[in-house]
Amino acid sequence: MRRIWALAWKELLQVARDPLSLTMILGVPAFMLVIYGFALSFDVRHIPLAVEDRDRSASSRELIAAFTRSSYFDVVASLLPGADVERLTERGRAKGVLVVPEGFGADLAAGRTGRVQLLLDGTDANTASTALGYATAIAAERSAVLAREAPGAPGRPSGAPVDFRPRVWFNPDLVSSRFLVPGLVGVFLLLSSSMATALSVVREKERGTMAQLRVAPVRMGQILLGKCTPYLGISLLSAFFALALARLLFGVEVKGPILHLTAATLLYLVGGLGYGLMVSTFSSSQAMAFQVTIVTTVLPSVFLSGFIFPIRSMPLPLQWLTYAVPARYFLVILRGVIVKGAGLAPYGSEVGALALYTVAVLAIASLRLARQEG
Repeated sequence: MRRIWALAWKELLQVARDPLSLTMILGVPAFMLVIYGFALSFDVRHIPLAVEDRDRSASSRELIAAFTRSSYFDVVASLLPGADVERLTERGRAKGVLVVPEGFGADLAAGRTGRVQLLLDGTDANTASTALGYATAIAAERSAVLAREAPGAPGRPSGAPVDFRPRVWFNPDLVSSRFLVPGLVGVFLLLSSSMATALSVVREKERGTMAQLRVAPVRMGQILLGKCTPYLGISLLSAFFALALARLLFGVEVKGPILHLTAATLLYLVGGLGYGLMVSTFSSSQAMAFQVTIVTTVLPSVFLSGFIFPIRSMPLPLQWLTYAVPARYFLVILRGVIVKGAGLAPYGSEVGALALYTVAVLAIASLRLARQEG
């Protein structure tokens, strides 16, 4: 028994001398509980809604107010007649557009049925289905109020005073795989690219060959470029293979320009490879590099990128945290090109954010590797 206690005490001292391992054991579970306890929510609220009020009447304003009074919709834009509604949804600025046609108020005043249309972005099938349910309920409630205020109005056909007509774009059947499969591609590309370089560099450290490379007549930048180039090619092939499987197994085809998708994917993969290099500078073993990469790539990409849970439904501090997750930007581009058939033009801010992330992680990795070399 004394020997067991001695070994246990020795192991405890070793763990105490390794702050990174101690942080992984004690801090990660608590961190994940706090972060994902707030992030995981199936409630869909604050759906960005654009309004095109062609009627400009008291009745149309009351209908719009019925949407804004709830916590389900936030009006983010008021559109003029003839505005490019499809481009607005392509950019992701609005998930839906409420269109009130001319004569809506006059029809209601005359006892006729007033028509209203809701255009929904169906890329995210779960959010679109929930938004459709909310909007239908709000329109039905408003219609019931009008029916009570003017029961049996002459000239009005039997039925509800408001004829609510929703229409779903990009994914009219609300097939969830068209939303989930591109998200999975983005998550696993970041994991595979980061893991490749992280394990590669740490493996060189463990075998002692990294020291030999440092004394060779090559610069650190050349070493990094030589180690990353093969993994960049392999990761890009993996991306196209995943897209081919998505088309074959799930019917998810790329509707947008393939060159734009390739360019965005290359930028994303370079950022992933750079992040793997950065992780390798903090890791002393392949096991540690593996654990750190899993925790810091997969979990944030799944829960904090908009992959499953809408970012606008998260608490504000978590919304700020999502800006540090590269998958947040790549998934917007990926779904826009694959599902909506858009190019990179609507997603200039996302491309810029990915470029900034890539430069940042490569700079940090290069500085730390140069410091370790010195």
